[in-house]
Amino acid sequence: SFPNRYRMKFSTSIALLVWACSTSIEAFTSPSIHHRTAQPTTTTTPLKATADTLPEITLFNSKSRNKEPLRPLEPGKISIYTCGPTVYDFAHVGNFRAFLTYDLLKRVLMYFGYDVTHICNLTDVDDKIINRANEQGIDNVLDLTTKYEELFMKDLQALNIIPAEKYPRATEHIPEMMEMILKLEENDLAYESKDGSWWFATDKKEGYGEQLVNLNWDEMETTERGESDLKRTPQDFCLWKAFKPGIDRDDAAWESDRIKKGRPGWHLECSAMSKKYLGDTIDIHGGGVDLKFPHHENEIAQSEGASGEPFCNCWVHNGFVNIDNEKMSKSLGNFLTLRTACAAPADVRAYRYLVMSSLYRNSLNFTPQAMDAAKSALKRIDKVRNQISEALGEEKNVDAGDSALATEQVPKALANFDAALKDDMSMPRASAALFGLVKETEKEFKRVAKDDSVPLDKAGLKSVWNALNQMDEIFGIFYQVPMTEEEAAQEAAAEDTTVPEEVMELVVQRTEAKDGKDWDLADSLRSRILELGFNVKDVKGGEPEVTPI
Repeated sequence: SFPNRYRMKFSTSIALLVWACSTSIEAFTSPSIHHRTAQPTTTTTPLKATADTLPEITLFNSKSRNKEPLRPLEPGKISIYTCGPTVYDFAHVGNFRAFLTYDLLKRVLMYFGYDVTHICNLTDVDDKIINRANEQGIDNVLDLTTKYEELFMKDLQALNIIPAEKYPRATEHIPEMMEMILKLEENDLAYESKDGSWWFATDKKEGYGEQLVNLNWDEMETTERGESDLKRTPQDFCLWKAFKPGIDRDDAAWESDRIKKGRPGWHLECSAMSKKYLGDTIDIHGGGVDLKFPHHENEIAQSEGASGEPFCNCWVHNGFVNIDNEKMSKSLGNFLTLRTACAAPADVRAYRYLVMSSLYRNSLNFTPQAMDAAKSALKRIDKVRNQISEALGEEKNVDAGDSALATEQVPKALANFDAALKDDMSMPRASAALFGLVKETEKEFKRVAKDDSVPLDKAGLKSVWNALNQMDEIFGIFYQVPMTEEEAAQEAAAEDTTVPEEVMELVVQRTEAKDGKDWDLADSLRSRILELGFNVKDVKGGEPEVTPI
């Protein structure tokens, strides 16, 4: 758990996450992000953009292997589907790079005025979940998945990630998945094997394996270990896994008139839920680069095979997080959870900054040196903000006048910042723009420190203050990390100074024993008070002080 947490106060006014175990996680209040119509020349908030005035944003599309201008299906609106966690364990910091990348993408789009609808699934039924529930002797799989759903949401909260509109669970969309299977069968793209499982006929889908990857069909082997005898071709993938007595569980199995008892394959849920909440075609699909194949390639095949329409216009994939130049993953056993890797609030903010300031498509090395550098960067930014706050005090409106900082350097930094965001979310360049302002502010304070008679450029400082807050609409680093429930309980216990009546009675008896010079009894009573968790300190001429140990 995170020690010594402070209560969270989001700088972007994110509403507190609310969890309801009995239903899908619904929409949360998004932060107030100003809309940008063009490169700003001041730090004042521009008029709200319209669909006709929204700036062009370029993203690297994994499908075309090129940077492309984003072309929304509906002017001014963007639909995003992203792959969420499999909730059987803590997510690790490699996973959270993906969720921070989704956060960056969404913040950039909202910053420039786009209306964003974001759906992120929760995989709450698969082999790993069933195996873990069996290993731990859990009676109901829902008890396991609900626990880790809640922990995942708390980690998102700790990282100041804007929540998706919905976090639909796979188990709550079984009818939609069954319907898609039957639609694929109708289109001659799905078939049932003798055990009651259902498979996607990859040889019937033109372009399969050529959308996000270039598969070598001659070298491909079966992707479903031990089940090749059930398929027509080794490359076919599972849509529905038939129930296996002694292996599967009744609390993680479903059936219908047409589909025998079993559970969905991993890939199917994303196609079904994306269709339900966003339609047949979406603007952007996000995920880690490791999901290109088979998961995302299979999603394309399923979705387009069922609807006959293009599934996704732009695929955004983030790079790995590496430890010792090796991909972090649970299968390799080299993963670190957020709570172990980032034990202190400063570590959590540093990890957010480390990810948000990197180029999302490149691999990211998670090292002590990288984290120390991120913490140092945040300390420098925080120091400058504190200096500006103290210097300005209550002064809210300061005339820019002839301040070069306000009229030249800040507008230039903001223009460079916006240009970096629009160019495939080039966050190293955006970070350079931010630190350009930090450096200019440091120079201003040093200038005045050398000569007390020289006035501070308060107009320039006010302009920098506004610009840093504007940039934080993207970085999301000006916040306090929330306490965990355990830390909140510990803090509440520490603040509770009420002394039990039993202890106070012993204190009175000890005082009387001392007054009667019965030192043995006084010492015995003091020992008993210590056993009860309290310390007693004698005060000359006053009542004894009693405090928790």
